[in-house]
Amino acid sequence: MKHGVISRLALSDCAKTCMLASSPVFRRQQFLIRSLGGAGDHQTNFARMQNLKSVEVDAESIVRAITRPLDPSRHKGQAGKIAVIGGCREYTGAPYFAAISALKIGADLSHVFCTKDAAPVIKSYSPELIVHPVLEESYSIRDEDKKSIASKVLSEVDKWMERFDCLVIGPGLGRDPFLLDCVSEIMRYAKKSNIPMVIDGDGLFLVTNNLDLVSGYALAVLTPNVNEYKRLVQKVLSSEVNDPDAPQELLSLAKKIGGVTILRKGKSDVISDGETVKSVSIYGSPRRCGGQGDILSGSVAVFLSWARQHILSADPNKNLSSKNPAVLGCIAGSALMRKAASLAFLNKKRSTVTGDIIECLGRSFEDISPAT
Repeated sequence: MKHGVISRLALSDCAKTCMLASSPVFRRQQFLIRSLGGAGDHQTNFARMQNLKSVEVDAESIVRAITRPLDPSRHKGQAGKIAVIGGCREYTGAPYFAAISALKIGADLSHVFCTKDAAPVIKSYSPELIVHPVLEESYSIRDEDKKSIASKVLSEVDKWMERFDCLVIGPGLGRDPFLLDCVSEIMRYAKKSNIPMVIDGDGLFLVTNNLDLVSGYALAVLTPNVNEYKRLVQKVLSSEVNDPDAPQELLSLAKKIGGVTILRKGKSDVISDGETVKSVSIYGSPRRCGGQGDILSGSVAVFLSWARQHILSADPNKNLSSKNPAVLGCIAGSALMRKAASLAFLNKKRSTVTGDIIECLGRSFEDISPAT
C-alpha cells in the first residue's frame, strides 16, 4: 500500500515537472538564465536570477554628490551644454520641455536642432534656447535632392557637435523616414565622438528598429515607457514582457544591447546597465500629463554630463553606488523629476500640467542640494 502511494506521488511530481518545463514562464526563465550566466551551472544561475532584485538607492545623496558647485571663477558653458535633436511640424512642445528643463536644472546652454517649420514656434516659447532650423522632412524636398540636403544637414550639426556635453535624441522628432535617416547619421557621429546620448520618444522608435545605433555604447541611455519597453523586449529578447517589474529582465535587456543604460519608467523607475539594477521610488505625482518624459530626458542629460565630470575628477571624498555616469545621471534625473512632480501636484492637483512641474524643478533641487 505504501509502495503504491509513493509511486503515485512520484508520478505526480514527474507530471508537475513536465508541465513546468513546457510552460511559457519556465521557458522565459531559462532564456533569462542563459542571458545572465551563459553555459555555466544552471542551478547556480537559476538561484542567482531568482535572488536578483533591484536595489533602492539613496538618490538624493547621489544628486548632492554629482551636482557641480556654483563657482564665480567658472565661465559660461562649464556647467553643461546640452543639445536636443527633435521638433517637427506636429510636435514642438516636447523639445522645448526637454531643453528648458536642462536650463532650469543648471546647464549653461541649451540648443534645439529641429525642422524649419518647428523653429519659429520653439523660438517663441523662450528666448533662452538656441534654436537651429536645420532638419528637413520628406514632404519639403525632392527625391533627387535628398542626398545633397542630407549632407548639408549633417554638416550643419557637425559644426556644433564637439561643443556638447550630452545629446537628447527624440523629443518631438516624428517618424518621417528622411528625417530619421539624418538623425541616424548624427547618432553615429556622436557615438564615434564619445558624446553621451539620452534617447526618448521617437528616438526609441528609431533605435528599436536600428539597434546598431547604440549597441555596445556605454554612454547611451534609453528611457522607455511601458509600451516602448514592451517593443524593445520583443525586438531584443524575442519574447513578451513577463513581469514589467522584473529586474532580471531589464538587466538581460541592457546586457543584450551591449551595456547601454536603460531607465524603465513606471511606478518606480528601474535602471540597469547590464551589470546592476537600481530603482528610484520617490513619490511623484498621480497626474500623468504628457511631457513629463521630456523633462526627465533633459534632466538625465544634465546629470549624466555632471556625473561624467565628477568621475573624471576622481574625487576620493565622494563614494557613489555606481561608477557609471549614465546610471548616476538616470538616478539623479529620476529623483529630481519625481520631487518636482510631487510639489507641482501639491499645488495644482488635477490641473497640474508639464509647465507646472518645470517651474518646480528649481525649488525641488534646492530642497535636495542647496546652492549655498
